[in-house]
Amino acid sequence: MKNVTITLEEKTARWARIEAAKRGTSVSRMLGDILRERMTREQGYASAARDFFAVAPRQLRAAGQPLPDRDDLHDRADLR
Repeated sequence: MKNVTITLEEKTARWARIEAAKRGTSVSRMLGDILRERMTREQGYASAARDFFAVAPRQLRAAGQPLPDRDDLHDRADLR
């Protein structure tokens, strides 16, 4: 664990103390949990973006051919 000092406006600090008390924890633990959640969410997003962009785009049509129409793109014959 690493100690970090933060500066808050009095109104924000009061809210944080009350909110932490409602959750039965300390302000320090509550902020640590919030930051850990955010870090995890952002790392997950970055990982998903890397995975998405790692896949090469695929060609939907041959050169000179029209784009597929909506029915072809959304054909779900097995659901009918």
